[in-house]
Amino acid sequence: MSKLYLVPTPIGNLDDMTFRAVKVLKEVDLILAEDTRTSGKLLKHFEIATQMKSHHMHNEHKMVDRVVQRIESGESVALISDAGTPAISDPGFLLTRACIEKNIEVDCLPGATAFVPALVNSGLPNDKFVFEGFLPVKKGRQTRLKILAEETRTMIFYESPHKLVKTLGHFTEYFGEDRQVSVSRELTKMFEETIRGTAIEVLAYYTNKPPKGEIVIVVGGSK
Repeated sequence: MSKLYLVPTPIGNLDDMTFRAVKVLKEVDLILAEDTRTSGKLLKHFEIATQMKSHHMHNEHKMVDRVVQRIESGESVALISDAGTPAISDPGFLLTRACIEKNIEVDCLPGATAFVPALVNSGLPNDKFVFEGFLPVKKGRQTRLKILAEETRTMIFYESPHKLVKTLGHFTEYFGEDRQVSVSRELTKMFEETIRGTAIEVLAYYTNKPPKGEIVIVVGGSK
């Protein structure tokens, strides 16, 4: 049956790939990948020979109509990102919306997403939380931080390693030095670590030990 599949891929440990994900990727007519070189290694590992095309933030607007036409013509298409679930701080939303508008069935498989283990192992309240993804780089960053200073739910952010110290500094400035913070780095990989403490404590740790790898920051809400 022609449809769009959103297929999560491992965020580090290849053992986290599901049997269903492998089955779908072997059976579809086309795989859309954020980076074909990165995904090529994954497909080779699981002996998946399906045709693959590039679909990333720089070409997704141009690709959407063509992909929708292929599905409407009877093909099934799977979308994967470099790691984790498509459309979570990665391409996927535009294509999903376009398919829904055309009454094309969309099937999102369950699987790896970095913020879930980071939230759960942070020890911070997870009955209610808000996913912020990446903060604005320049314009709007200060405004967003001022708004979030009043947020009572646990907050989740993605950040690059070279911007982590700067972002933690902003958290101490706008949220307060005593705000509880948990930083999870390299989840599911060999050098996985989670550092927990107040904003000022975690800032001091990473100021003295520059981080590497993928990073999820979990911040306690305002009391």
